[in-house]
Amino acid sequence: MEFRLLGGVCAVAGPGELPLGPAKRRSVLAVLLLKANAAVPIEQLIDALWDEEPPAHARTVIQGHVSRLRALLAGAGAGDSGVRLVTQGPSYVFEMPKELLDAHRFEELARLAKHRKRPAEAVAALREALALWRGPALTGTVRSASLLAAAHALEESRLLVVEDLADAYGRLGDRAGAAAVLQAEAVAHPLRESLAASLMLALYQAGRQSDALDWYHRTRGLLADELGIDPGPALRGAYEAILRGEPSIQPSIQPSAPGTGTLVRTDRAGTVLVRADPAPAPAPQATADRAASEGAQVSTGPRPVTDGPVPRLLPRGVRGFLGRETELLEIDRSVRDGAIALVIGPAGVGKTALALQWAHSGQARYQDGTLFADLRGFGGAQAEPVEIVREFLLALGVPARRMPESAAAAFALYRTLTEERELLVVLDNARQADQVRSLLPAGPGSAVLVTSRLRLGGLIVEELARPVQVDVLGPEPATALLAVAVGGGRVAAEPAAAAELARLCDGLPLALRITAAQLAARPRWRLADLAAELADEQRRLALLSLDDFEDAGVAAALRLTVQGLPPDALRLFAQLGVLPGPDLDRGAAAALLDRSPAVAAEALDRLAGAHLITEYAPGRYSLHDLVRLYARGLRADEGALLRLLDSYTVTALAASAAAEPDDKPCCVLPADCHAPTSVRNFDSREAAFEWYAAQHDNLAAAVAAARAAGHDDRAWRLAVLQWPHVVWHVRDGWVPMLEQALEATRRLDEPDAESRVRALLGWVLTREGRLSEALVELELAPALAARAQDPSSEATALVNLAVALDRNGVTDVSLRHVSRAVELAREAQDVFTELLALHHRTRQLLVRGDAAEAERCTAYALTLGGAGAPTGLIALRHTLLRLGRGEALSALGEREAAEAVVRRALADAVRQGFKEAVTSARSQLGALTALTADGGVEVRVEVARQRSSA
Repeated sequence: MEFRLLGGVCAVAGPGELPLGPAKRRSVLAVLLLKANAAVPIEQLIDALWDEEPPAHARTVIQGHVSRLRALLAGAGAGDSGVRLVTQGPSYVFEMPKELLDAHRFEELARLAKHRKRPAEAVAALREALALWRGPALTGTVRSASLLAAAHALEESRLLVVEDLADAYGRLGDRAGAAAVLQAEAVAHPLRESLAASLMLALYQAGRQSDALDWYHRTRGLLADELGIDPGPALRGAYEAILRGEPSIQPSIQPSAPGTGTLVRTDRAGTVLVRADPAPAPAPQATADRAASEGAQVSTGPRPVTDGPVPRLLPRGVRGFLGRETELLEIDRSVRDGAIALVIGPAGVGKTALALQWAHSGQARYQDGTLFADLRGFGGAQAEPVEIVREFLLALGVPARRMPESAAAAFALYRTLTEERELLVVLDNARQADQVRSLLPAGPGSAVLVTSRLRLGGLIVEELARPVQVDVLGPEPATALLAVAVGGGRVAAEPAAAAELARLCDGLPLALRITAAQLAARPRWRLADLAAELADEQRRLALLSLDDFEDAGVAAALRLTVQGLPPDALRLFAQLGVLPGPDLDRGAAAALLDRSPAVAAEALDRLAGAHLITEYAPGRYSLHDLVRLYARGLRADEGALLRLLDSYTVTALAASAAAEPDDKPCCVLPADCHAPTSVRNFDSREAAFEWYAAQHDNLAAAVAAARAAGHDDRAWRLAVLQWPHVVWHVRDGWVPMLEQALEATRRLDEPDAESRVRALLGWVLTREGRLSEALVELELAPALAARAQDPSSEATALVNLAVALDRNGVTDVSLRHVSRAVELAREAQDVFTELLALHHRTRQLLVRGDAAEAERCTAYALTLGGAGAPTGLIALRHTLLRLGRGEALSALGEREAAEAVVRRALADAVRQGFKEAVTSARSQLGALTALTADGGVEVRVEVARQRSSA
């Protein structure tokens, strides 16, 4: 399986492309692929699909497209290729091996070419990269600002590769090849001066001087006409070099005016870099070194010379340091702006390694030296600031005999000595802002780098420290770190096992290095052997520790982080071990603590501040797998899980009432339900559906956890209370959860519960096309409901059974089922269910050809539902009934009446975002031949408005 962005957006499985459908669905896929393996909030998807104000049902549109993409991927066997589209709170994550994406392969080939010493090999790699392009990037998506920007960025990358290919041809001696490559792109991008300059030099070197000069005049004219500007340095430099007849010219380097003794080098953006001597340029440096060099402070005059030694207290850096380019640049920007760089992140993530990497690369700019101290904030006794400052004073040349006796005097002397110096001060492992404040140098020419597992908000507020967040490594850098530590050969021999080890280590550098140590100590073990051992959650943390160091290992690092947490935060952390789903919010935290949401919010904030959990969206928190395993080893309250399940159940009951206020509750709370301290209220259907979507994975996990813990009375309720979300997103993979709920009802021997679950499960199976499985469930549901003496439930079960039976044609049996359902719902005064039955009866009558009876049925049905404008599923069923009424009136020859009814149904469907009904209404209107001219215009306007909003 593979995915393509470099041209038309598509997904390819087997012999052909998957039918992705409309542009908005392709756009959703494109945004998810552009951020593969990262959480994409639904708001970001909405912004990508609509530049202007999105429609009210934008979230429903996005969720519908995601559901359809999931179904397409599942049908194509995407899981076999490691591809999954998962919900993560209010976000989606497109999990996939990156090599399945053409844009990633393009980047890898371009990167590979830069490391090829032989020009021929570079040419081959670059040609292979460009061959992946099938047209303009992101073709077939909506033309929103964000997607246009992404397409432009991809196009810029392609043009850079084209220029690299021309350079490689030039180094190979194929000047004609270089010119041919550049000319096609220069024609397509006539105002890109770097392309024109490179093409001119390539033409000149290929012996086509006149063509080169013609291209200059052509480009100069276009710049003047289109932009009103003169040629930039790159273009002028190439022109002047050609006029002088330079025998050997590189596309980006041109000699300056004669007699100056300098070389003028221009980069691809046209920036001029002047060097006073024509010696070869130095070799490229690493990203951090380059950033440090660019950020070096420039002296504006003589600085007073400070007496004393130049301290260099930095410990050596960590061997095998990889990546972190973004974080290194953030540190550099912070320091360059005069701010304290505060490196924060969870235990074992590599904060100290990052700080030392930057400090070693940047210390040369601080001519008065480097100071370093481990404040021991998370292990052993914390270092006292006065101890550290005395070490600093010694390093700065203060003799021991002249060391101030009092702490105040020592700090005062430190401030005096650092006022005129340019120092780099690195303070590692800080736990409190007070540890740091007194160690800050006084002068403006110094820089400070602090690392901590905590946010240190006081340092941010009072000292304007700038946080640099460090998180766990992604799959690729984690595997690369493992390869550096254990040896590239072993990783290359077992790439799948290496990737699994990286996953089991949660991308945590500490865990990856310990894993490498375990493999080094067991040279006969395969990577797959250790992966199998780590897969056992009971042993994973024990394996991720080192026997010869008492406090070395993931569990030890987490233990030191947890120490010192406030009581409520510590208790909540212990409860997280029972959390069944991937994340939690304040309501779930309040249930786990059995405290108010305000107390829970404070505890969550403390845990997030200690980087034990991550606030990935406002009010929603997740935790890494290794942290979850550690929390499971702590002692949770005996009733924590049950309180959480009851909180979900109470909230789901409120959500179902808000989502479909006209329906009767499908269940009541268990008699022994532990009511949460605060019950969430939903002020709209939209809010309820947003909650359902955000809690999708948590509720499914809660059903499984309830079953495993023997709380069957909670398991089936948590499943059926999601029915409004199931109805609107029927293809989101509900069957496993409903099967667990069904098993729970069997163990309870509650016929009403079993009937409801079977009816819902059978309906989902019917919609998935699994008819034989659906009938197994649906044929039992009505009798169970009758046994429970619940007429509404029995009516729903009969309708669902008839829907399944009618897939093979309407029969007298299915007609009787629906007629009985109408009677039962009417006797129970259940308008909601009666409308469901009447809608299906209308469909049956139309199939049987009894248009008159169908018309009478819809006329009666449309009087139900209350005096006001219906909402929710009642409104939806009214829309469907109007479409049925339109068919019946048309069949009876009443074309004008049919047109009016269908036009009303179309308007309602557009307002509801009900696409199936919109499609059906369009089809019916197209079939009515008696439309007036004005009516046709109105229909076209309505359809156009629907297309723009959907």
